[in-house]
Amino acid sequence: MEVILLEKIANLGNLGDKVTIKSGYGRNYLVPQGKAVAATAKKIAEFEARRAELEKAAVEKLNAAQARANALGKLQIVITHKAGDEGRLFGSVGTHNIAEAVTAAGVPVGKHEVRLPHGAIRHVGEYNIDFSFHTDVTATLAIKVAAEA
Repeated sequence: MEVILLEKIANLGNLGDKVTIKSGYGRNYLVPQGKAVAATAKKIAEFEARRAELEKAAVEKLNAAQARANALGKLQIVITHKAGDEGRLFGSVGTHNIAEAVTAAGVPVGKHEVRLPHGAIRHVGEYNIDFSFHTDVTATLAIKVAAEA
C-alpha cells in the first residue's frame, strides 16, 4: 500500500514522503490517526494544495515540543514510594507515576511520552528518564525515587 505522510513518522519518513507500507499498518493506524492518506492522484493533488499549511503546523508542533523539553530540564522531581529495608519498592514506579509527578511540577506530560527501556523502577535511587515529545525532540530528566518515611 502506498501512502503520503501528513507528518514526520519515526523510521518511516517525513512530511510529504510517498512510502510503501504494509496494508494493515496503513489501514489500521496511519490513516485513522490522520498521519497519512492513500497515494491516489486525487489525494496527491489535495496534499500539494495543503502542503504549506501542513508544514506550518509541523513547525508549530516542533516548537511547542522544544519549549516543553526546555521547561522539563529545569525541574527536580522526587517520587516517594513504600519500600523495604534494602531499598526494594513495594510495587513499582511506572510511566503513569512519573507522568503524574512531572505534570504536578508544572510541565504537562502524558504517560505515552515517558520512556522506560528497562521497565518499571523497582528500587530506591536516582534514575535518568527519557521523555519523547516529538520525533525530533527528546529530553532527559533525573528523577529521584525515595522511600516513604
